[in-house]
Parts: sequence; structure tokens; C-alpha cells
Amino acid sequence: MKVALVHDHLAQDGGAEKVLKAFQEIYPEAPIYVLVYNPAQTNEAFLKKDIRTSFIQKLPWGVKKYQWFLPLMPSAVERYDLMDYDLILSSTSSFAKGIITRPDALHICYCHTPTRFLWSDTHSYVEELAYGPLIRKAVPLILNRIRIWDRLAADRVDQFIANSKIVQQRIKKYYNRDSDIIYPPVETKRFQINPKVGNYYLMGGRLVSYKRFDLGVMAFNRLGIPLKIFGVGPAYHKLKKIARSNIEFLGRVSEEEKAKLFSEAIAFINPQVEDFGIVMIESMVFGRPVIAYKKGGAEEIVIPNQTGVFFNDQNWEALADAVIHFKPENFDSEEIKKHVRQFDTTIFKDKIKEYIAQSWSKFQADIN
Repeated sequence: MKVALVHDHLAQDGGAEKVLKAFQEIYPEAPIYVLVYNPAQTNEAFLKKDIRTSFIQKLPWGVKKYQWFLPLMPSAVERYDLMDYDLILSSTSSFAKGIITRPDALHICYCHTPTRFLWSDTHSYVEELAYGPLIRKAVPLILNRIRIWDRLAADRVDQFIANSKIVQQRIKKYYNRDSDIIYPPVETKRFQINPKVGNYYLMGGRLVSYKRFDLGVMAFNRLGIPLKIFGVGPAYHKLKKIARSNIEFLGRVSEEEKAKLFSEAIAFINPQVEDFGIVMIESMVFGRPVIAYKKGGAEEIVIPNQTGVFFNDQNWEALADAVIHFKPENFDSEEIKKHVRQFDTTIFKDKIKEYIAQSWSKFQADIN
């Protein structure tokens, strides 16, 4: 059975790339098809792999400004020649689901979320574009055409895997497709609990507007308590501009630096609605609790008063109140770490292999 992996792009290093890395470890000989590949911006685990890019890679500014070529992306993924492959495993939150395969090939899509800027966040996406009013007026026309393509592309998938209950609900709503849930992988065994805890709270990840880092900045501006924020993204400069001196922006950090940050934080702050929320799991690996907005993936990860606490309103006042009343001494680090072992990478791989084996057998029976 010849296998190919398809991913949206390798131009950042986030939770989706951790899933792709696990897929590559299951199928080490499988090529990876992506729109663009920027080795400097993604996980070094892909450096020596067989990465096959679309024509966008060769366009002027195609790698550094790949977002400019949004209208070309549907055509780009449809041009991947996958006719030699029996099983195609895609990892996507946008375009990778739209590949074209042989009739007798099985396409399993691990969906991180239906495309946010086309469906759940389309209005805020248009409003936040850093371009003039004429371009903002033209963008909805482009998105309308891509939205139609995206809906049709979802019909090409043979089976969907969702990474959480909220994503499963979105797949049903926007694509009218059923899906099975397999939580994404986290390395839970590599690190030990640090008995030394610092005096700061922690936030981090890709600094984009929908992740609501602004709520954390505003809350800690008022509280005056130390807050460290790791990560880069388009919201970086805006957030830094409004932050007071008790808030430290660390930018891109190494895995070792990130591990130290997690292990010594009082708690991790999660003010956003996450599709799942691998970064919350990463905090719990070190036995550190989470203060999270009670919606999305957090509801599947956080056990109130055992692995963290919730706040119910997505505003800085509710977050600040949760921090004020937070009592870190009430949490048992060993119990927190024990809770997240269910999300370990080895368990994820075993579930994926079992799912593919069952799906392949059923698919073969159906076409023969």
C-alpha cells in the first residue's frame, strides 16, 4: 500500500504540524505534499523528509507572503499528482482536503477545523485585514467562490477524523459529514514536574487575533502581575504596544525554553476558543494548571478544580477575576500530569493505525 501525506503548508510550527509529524513517524517513507515549505519557520523534524510543494512555492514572494495567493490555492492542491497512491492521509484546516485521488484510493482527512476564514470566523477575518477599504470590499467576493469550492472539496473526502467535539460539530454543520474523534498527540512522557514554581503566569502560541491574547494583556495590565507570552504572529506588535512593563514578550522560543517556561509558571492562561488546545495539554504535562475560557476544546481538557479553572465570559474582567481567585496550592501536579497521559503521542499513533486498518478493510470490501 503506497501512502502519501498532504498538509496545508509548512510555514509555521503549531499543533497541526505535531499531527503531521506523528503521521510521518507512522509512514516514514511517505512524501508530504504542501502548498509552500519554509524550513526556517517550521519543525526541524521535516528537514530531511520528501517535501513536495505546489507551484506557489516558485512564485515571487510565494513562500514569505503565501497568503497573497489565496485565490490560487484551490487550483494548487488540485494539481498534486496523487495517482500512484492507495492511501492519502491529509491534515488540514483549509485546502488539503481538496486533493483529487484515484477512485480506488482511500482519502482520510484529519480535520483540525473547517476553514475558519470561510465559515466560523469569516466576518472578523474580513474586518481585520490590514488593507485598504477597497480590498476589504473585494475580499468577500473572493471568499464566496472559495467557500463554494471548499464545500465541494469536503465531498471528495472518504472519511473525516475530527480533533475534538467542537470540530466534529462544525464538520457536520458546514460540510454535512459525519466524523470520528481522535484527539491530537502530545509528548507527555519526556518531561518531569519541576518542584520550583516562579512568580509569573504564562500565555503562548501563534499570536493571531482570534486567539484573544488581548484579553490576557488587558487583564494583566490591570492586575500588575507578571505575565510571560511566547510566540510570534501578526498580532505581536499590536499586543506589545498596549502591554505594560509587567508583561514580557519572548517571541519565538526553542522547545527547551518553552519547557522551562511551562514548568515554572503558576498557571497557563487560555482566553480563546480552541479547536482542541494542545498548548493547554503541554502545560499540564508539567503539572501546571490552566485558567481557560469555558468553551471549545478547553471543555474536553480541563477538569474544574482538578486540572484548572474556567471563566465563563470572554472578556478581560472575567479573566482577571479568575486570576484573582485562583489558588495554585489547591492543585496536585502529579494528578494533573496523570490526567493528560491519555493524549500521549504513542496512544495517538496506535489509534490512527487502528482506524486506518479498519477503514482500509471496509473500503476494500465496498469497492470489490
